[in-house]
Amino acid sequence: MQASYASDPAKARGRLIAEEESSFRSCFQRDRDRIIHSSAFRRLKHKTQVFVEHEGDYYRTRLTHSIEVAQVARTVAGALGLNGELTEAVALAHDLGHTPFGHTGEDALNALMQPYGGFDHNAQAVKIVTSLERHYADFDGLNLTWETLEGIAKHNGPVVGDLPYALADYTARHDLELHTHASAEAQVAALADDIAYNNHDLHDGLRARLFTDDDICDLPIVGQAYQGVDARYPGLNPNRRRHEALRRVFGVMVADVIDTSRDLLVRAAPETVDDIRLLGRPVIRFSDALWTDLQKIRTFLFARMYRAPSVMDKRAEVTQVVDDLFPFYMSKPEFLPKAWQQDIEQATDQTALARIVSDYIAGMTDRFALQRHRQFRGDPEDAADEIWQ
Repeated sequence: MQASYASDPAKARGRLIAEEESSFRSCFQRDRDRIIHSSAFRRLKHKTQVFVEHEGDYYRTRLTHSIEVAQVARTVAGALGLNGELTEAVALAHDLGHTPFGHTGEDALNALMQPYGGFDHNAQAVKIVTSLERHYADFDGLNLTWETLEGIAKHNGPVVGDLPYALADYTARHDLELHTHASAEAQVAALADDIAYNNHDLHDGLRARLFTDDDICDLPIVGQAYQGVDARYPGLNPNRRRHEALRRVFGVMVADVIDTSRDLLVRAAPETVDDIRLLGRPVIRFSDALWTDLQKIRTFLFARMYRAPSVMDKRAEVTQVVDDLFPFYMSKPEFLPKAWQQDIEQATDQTALARIVSDYIAGMTDRFALQRHRQFRGDPEDAADEIWQ
């Protein structure tokens, strides 16, 4: 049973371009389905989470990460009486705007775009679903509901001050009320993101041998999980031991969010979804104690994984790729695909051109960016004409 403050598809604020409602799918389910079928969503399978996609078949990519986030989000939403379809839609879309090479690629592109308004992956996600996906006959983008767009734009909280240009451009046409908090469903998607990466980054770091099981047994939550497994399953196969322990870490985080958020919702006593938006503080949170523990895990991951020498070497390598691609396309926009040439012809100044180039590079997968980089540098193995189409 859904709570009174859950987002009700029957009361949704609608789409920028009116459409006939489906007779067998709610508006939020249609949003989720459109996101899953989008080109940007498919490209996430070859975009970096931490490790560049070709470095190993078992490491998380942006696609598998997004699926894991959606699974956690749907679980939490169900436990709290929220709308699972909207929660899942926001979770699946939250990383659509990421560049190749993860946050490294984003940092590089943002630096290059500073003279032209910068780059922000959350704002880029909004631009993708409102403009850059061009498959439907009646509109550009996916024409998602207001609630889903709101969740994508501000699942991490209100967006105030100087807005990223991509977000400012859209909200000038369709007010997403960026000064308020998002729905509880979108807040769940944001916390599910934290749960997913805190868990799977430990797993991927172990697989990459950047640290050992013994190393992470000194961490809060993690150490207790290993102790519990060892007590119940003495002598367990090391891989099963690891999986079972990290599964328990996962469960601790999910249970904490549910318990803490349920208590916050009872105390806030919202009656509608707008009460959630106007409360002035999030209602989906970790407990203070668990949040403190997660910061210790995060500090460990930064030191031993995100800033590990091998990872930093790869960061420098892929930063150079983005640093080379951007000026190349700025000076030779004719090398962008034919589908982009009409946009190029309509660009009135360098800022407009830079934003088109940025959109193109941001949409690349890891391997396509590397391929393009080799190609414009004259690597004969990548000289096939079809790559330039």
